[in-house]
Amino acid sequence: MLSWNGRDDTLRCLESLTAIERDGMSVICVDNGSSDGSAAAVRERFPGLTLIESRTNLGFAGGNNVGIRHALELGADWVVLVNNDAVVAPDVIEGFESAARARPNAGILAGKVYFAERRDVVWFAGQRVNLRLGYSGRPRGYGRRDGPRYARIEATDRAVGALMAVSRKALEAAGLLDEDLFAYVEDVDWAIRVRRAGFDVIFAPEARAWHRVSGSTGGEASSTHTLYYGVRNTVVVAERRQPLGRFGTRFRRAVVFGTFALHALTRAHRRAALAAVREGFADARAGRLGPRPLRPALSAGPPDSERSA
Repeated sequence: MLSWNGRDDTLRCLESLTAIERDGMSVICVDNGSSDGSAAAVRERFPGLTLIESRTNLGFAGGNNVGIRHALELGADWVVLVNNDAVVAPDVIEGFESAARARPNAGILAGKVYFAERRDVVWFAGQRVNLRLGYSGRPRGYGRRDGPRYARIEATDRAVGALMAVSRKALEAAGLLDEDLFAYVEDVDWAIRVRRAGFDVIFAPEARAWHRVSGSTGGEASSTHTLYYGVRNTVVVAERRQPLGRFGTRFRRAVVFGTFALHALTRAHRRAALAAVREGFADARAGRLGPRPLRPALSAGPPDSERSA
């Protein structure tokens, strides 16, 4: 579990993880250079827990990779990633195990994720990835009440970092998260690489978590980081994993930009949201990756108090 300046979220998440009684299971918390006392709070509340502290914010990809490497050194056969702004069900590991038994070629298991505020409403129950268009749409089940249609173990194109399990074999074949992407879409890229390495990505409906969506970046409706990294990394991953040639690339870039721009228009601070889309698109075209550069804030936008991991 990766933490960055989300002390209360982190403690709630760790409460749910440490409440699981399982032999052979270890909980690893990576603190990504927090400045809000998160690491000290974890040490005080969970003195026996493995806490790895990074001096700087390594992003979602880099921070999780620190924890994944440590888990592999401990001999883990599977590594589960959980967002710090999520809480897991007590039987989450059994849910993953059930899917792994049913689909032995699985390299990634995608958990079922609900909205934290609406505990029976689905946020993620699998999702398609369309590399030709660079757009996947909303996850299956998004905003719908849970039901039988979201209770089947089945193949999916991707998992989400909020709750997913990755096998050691898949990690050895496909590698870790791409740290150049820093945050967002790295889980899409990972799923593509794992599938191309010969493994399946499987939706595990009995592995459940409740997610305070984009809590680490200021909230799904207010964060411009989700737009910046979303458009930038969508363009980069699509072009890396499925080149289309000059005209196909131009068309796909137009689709990606237009999709994110339309989404930006739904935000309360439209000017700041559209600026983030333009910024991310320009950085994708220029090949500028890693953490989002600090740029002067727009006068019409909200204070840039968002977080990026």
